[in-house]
Amino acid sequence: MHFGYFETRGVLIKQVSNSGVLDDVKKEFAIGDDMAGLLQTVFVVAYMIFAPIFGYLGDRYSRRAIMAFGVGLWSATTLIGSFIPHFATFAVFRGLVGIGEASYSTIAPTIISDLFVGNVRSKMLAFFYFAIPVGSGFGYIVGSVAGAMAGDWRYGLRVTPFLGAAAVALMIFVMENPERGQAEDCHMKPTSYRDDLKSLVKNPSFMLSSLAFTCVAFVTGALAWWGPQFIFLGLTLQPNTDITLESVSYKFGLVGMFAGTCGVPLGSALAQRLRARYPDVDPLICSFALLTSAPLVYLALVAVTALPAFTYLLIFLGMVTLNLTWSIVADIVLYVVIPPRRSTAEAFQILISHMFGDAGSPYLVGVISEALKLYYSTPSEPASKTAEFRSLQYALFVTCFVEVVGGIFFLITALYIVRDKLKVDRAIAEAEAQNTEPSHSNAQEPLGGD
Repeated sequence: MHFGYFETRGVLIKQVSNSGVLDDVKKEFAIGDDMAGLLQTVFVVAYMIFAPIFGYLGDRYSRRAIMAFGVGLWSATTLIGSFIPHFATFAVFRGLVGIGEASYSTIAPTIISDLFVGNVRSKMLAFFYFAIPVGSGFGYIVGSVAGAMAGDWRYGLRVTPFLGAAAVALMIFVMENPERGQAEDCHMKPTSYRDDLKSLVKNPSFMLSSLAFTCVAFVTGALAWWGPQFIFLGLTLQPNTDITLESVSYKFGLVGMFAGTCGVPLGSALAQRLRARYPDVDPLICSFALLTSAPLVYLALVAVTALPAFTYLLIFLGMVTLNLTWSIVADIVLYVVIPPRRSTAEAFQILISHMFGDAGSPYLVGVISEALKLYYSTPSEPASKTAEFRSLQYALFVTCFVEVVGGIFFLITALYIVRDKLKVDRAIAEAEAQNTEPSHSNAQEPLGGD
């Protein structure tokens, strides 16, 4: 079987996080919204810092070995971290989990690109990336259900490392490890890391799509981390409501899974269907997705106290439109960058999108929420439940603005996408011509001797 199946499972299992049991984490460590958001920020900062290192290694050394190491590190640190009793040490292990994740998230799409080309590659990338939102939703379910069954939120973390061990075995013994550029019959050699970075910075399609995807990461990180708690706070304001955070996390996870299942393949299918007629359609679809998602997310944030069922529908639609971008952006990176630079490009995009995206968004939302709580409270009287809900609601409104900014970046990307793709196709063709030229001349030498 091809690589795509096994790595999709790897992405799925790694998404189980603390967010499904966030309230229990806050209570055990006695922390507020700001420190709770910092846990995710530590994870993403480590993830984005080590991504360029793995990108450099992935363009030059065995990608299968690097990925197996990453999943193994992720599994081990997740399991060990579940036994840590102190907040600071627990946060450190969250960072180590991010290092493990950086290895295979950076390299995996490049292996897919070396196995497939054209629309087949797009389909495989869609299959790969649909596991991110689906796996994230699965994480809420496993985290909340396992924690509730065991009476301890830490058991939500202890389930997934065993799946990680299975993924390592599949990578080592089953996964294909193609040569770089194999699907395109490309024999281009790696250049220096400095030349790689200079080329990427001068590539407008790559830079603009990376900035746009940063906005996607910002919104995804904030909503994934705070979504269940926000809905829970809104529902508790309803009279005669008996609900738990675990049940909200479970429903939120189901919504996320179905949204990912629908959104990622739909985005890929639209792009494949329209590319022949509209070569610049990829960034246009992504722009439409973000500009449509923004009002849906806003309405979901507003409707939660009045129309709970309608809120879940709006969240589903907002996530579907947001998920349209995942596989398309990955495809853009792979066809506007030459094969020997693709791992570096993936790593550079991870660095940008997480540094300015979901590395800070959970913490930023938490800080804004805590500041608003202080505004609504007095030294003698803490913020009420209503004030706590409103504070988090106003903090989450920033995600709608960021989605609009991302949509604009995607629109600008459409101005350059066709030109930059043709540059890559031309470079691959020239490299192939240079590689075959000596063999042609050698083949004709005997004829000349005759």
